[in-house]
Amino acid sequence: MTDAQETAADTSLRTTGGAPPDDVAPAPIPLLEPREGIPPVVASDDALAQVVAAFAAGTGPVAVDAERASGYRYGQRAYLVQLRRDGAGSALIDPVGCPDLTSLGEALNGSEWILHAATQDLPCLREIGMAPTELFDTELAGRLAGFPRVGLGAMVENVLGYALEKGHSAVDWSTRPLPDPWLRYAALDVELLIDLRNALEEELDRQGKLEWAQEEFDAIASAPPAPPRKDPWRRTSGMHKVRRRRQMAVVRELWNTRDQVAQRRDISPGKVLGDGAIIEAALSLPPNTQALTTLPGFGHRMGRRQLEQWQAAIDRAKALPESELPQPGQPLLGPPPPRSWADKDPAAAARLSTARAAVSELAERLHMPQENLITPDTVRRVCWEPPKNLTPDAVEDALTTYGARRWQIEQVAPLLLRALTTAAA
Repeated sequence: MTDAQETAADTSLRTTGGAPPDDVAPAPIPLLEPREGIPPVVASDDALAQVVAAFAAGTGPVAVDAERASGYRYGQRAYLVQLRRDGAGSALIDPVGCPDLTSLGEALNGSEWILHAATQDLPCLREIGMAPTELFDTELAGRLAGFPRVGLGAMVENVLGYALEKGHSAVDWSTRPLPDPWLRYAALDVELLIDLRNALEEELDRQGKLEWAQEEFDAIASAPPAPPRKDPWRRTSGMHKVRRRRQMAVVRELWNTRDQVAQRRDISPGKVLGDGAIIEAALSLPPNTQALTTLPGFGHRMGRRQLEQWQAAIDRAKALPESELPQPGQPLLGPPPPRSWADKDPAAAARLSTARAAVSELAERLHMPQENLITPDTVRRVCWEPPKNLTPDAVEDALTTYGARRWQIEQVAPLLLRALTTAAA
C-alpha cells in the first residue's frame, strides 16, 4: 500500500463535511423523486422497439436493474427490468410481455452497464438476452472503498444525500398489473445509479483503488455462467441432523419430488413443502400417510393427494437397495475444514494462522473486507498445499491458478510468501 493510498483511505467516506454542532439538529434527508415521473411499462414489441432506439441513441453508461419474484416463483427469472441513460431517460420493461430482450442487449453492446450487486442480476438478465461486455458494480465499488453499509439505499443516502423509498424489495414482482407504488420504487432504483457510479469512481481514484475495481468488474463481466450445483438436495436446511444414509435418501427423494412440483406449478419450492418438513420426515421415516400427518409441516391443511404424493416419495427411498443410497458426504474438493487442520497437519494449521493474521491486518489498512482483498478459500488452498519452492513467482502462480486478480496478487503474495516461509522455518 502506497503512502498516497494510506492517506486516501484515511480521508475516505467524508461525504457530509463532518458532524453538525450538538445544538443544531441535522437536516432531514430529502426523499428521492422521479425526475420525469414513472415511465409506462413496456410490454409489447412496438413499445420495446421505441425503447431500443432511444437507448441506442443515448450517451454514456447505462443504469440497469432487475426485479425477481424470489420466494414466490420457481427459479430466478426477471419480472421487471429497469434502465436509465442520459439522452434516453428511464424505462421499465416487462419480460413477461417482452420475453426476448436480445435487441436491447445488442443496442447497448459496448456501453458500460451500471448495476448494484451485479452477480445477483446478471443470471436473470442473460436468460432474456442481455449481457454486458463492460460494467461498473456500485455495491462492489462501495466494498472496495471501505463503506460499512453497501446496500443501494445506504449508498445513495451516504454518498448522494437522498433517501430511497423502502418496502417493496421483497414483494411478488410476478404480480400483474404491477401497482404504481411498486413501479415508482423500481424506477427510483436506477434514478441516481449513474450519479452514484461517478461519485464512487472519484472516491476509488482518490484512494488509489480504481484500477483494482476495474479488474474486479472485468472479471465479473467475463465470468461464465455458474455450473449447476451438484446434489442441491444436500443444502436442505437442517441437513446436519440427518446422519443415516436411508434418511438421506428420503431427503433426496422428497427434495426432487418437491422440485418437480414447484417447477410444474411455477411456485417457490418452499411454498410447496418446507425444508423443516422434509427433515422431519427423513428423521421419522413414517410408515403411512396417517403417521405422516402427525409430523410438523404435514398438518390437517394438506390434502390427501398431497400426503399420498409425499408418502410415495418416502416409500421409494425406503425401498432402495443399499447400493443406491447416497453417501454420507460429497467428495471433498480442496482442503478439509480448517477446524481439523491442527490434528491432520499442524504445520498447515500454523501456516494458515499466520497468513490469516497478515491478510486481516492488510485488509484493515486498506479499509476493505478481507473477502474482497482475497477469498478465504484461496488462502486456505495455498496454505494447505503450498508451492514446493517458496519463491515469489511460485506463490504468484498459485494465486493465479486459484483465480486471484493481478491487484490481489500484488497485495497479498508478499504476505503469503512471508507466512509460508516463517511457518516452514
